[in-house]
Amino acid sequence: MSTRAGAGPLRRLVVLRHAKSARPEGVTDHDRPLAPRGRRDAPAAGRALAASDCLPDLALCSTALRARRTWELASAEWGTPPPVRLDPRLYAADVPTLLEAVRETPPQVETLLLIGHNPGLEELVLHLAGEGLDDTLERLRVKFPTSAIAVLAWHGTGWHALAPGTTLLTELTVPRGTKGRS
Repeated sequence: MSTRAGAGPLRRLVVLRHAKSARPEGVTDHDRPLAPRGRRDAPAAGRALAASDCLPDLALCSTALRARRTWELASAEWGTPPPVRLDPRLYAADVPTLLEAVRETPPQVETLLLIGHNPGLEELVLHLAGEGLDDTLERLRVKFPTSAIAVLAWHGTGWHALAPGTTLLTELTVPRGTKGRS
């Protein structure tokens, strides 16, 4: 199967759409905070990543406030969070820009977490996924909501070699926090 064949170690690109944001009047889009639901869902995303053994070696995160807060709340659920790189290119990024950032990842990183925005993230996952397990691709085509996590797996010697249609979408989850738990 071409999506799983290849030289090099198994690599995973974990794509996390920022948690639900608020739209306060007079606040720029870049500076929008998380809504109460987002403040519940971001830690749930962190717990989901830990439960599925998808903790990253490195995180790339948009500089938008809602993405940074999603990172902070999700990674607070782990013992020792990995390094994070805040990258202004990831804000409102299209697929070529997202790929450029991902391909700059050092080869020793085997699991990379990418935190950003739609529609770019959804389009990136669809661009890279040659196949999906179960109904993951079909569900992704319907909706990639806030706090959604997509896990793409592939074998490669480095992130520079990541190409369209070469990954397998192994997971698609939408963690939700419960009211009363932050």
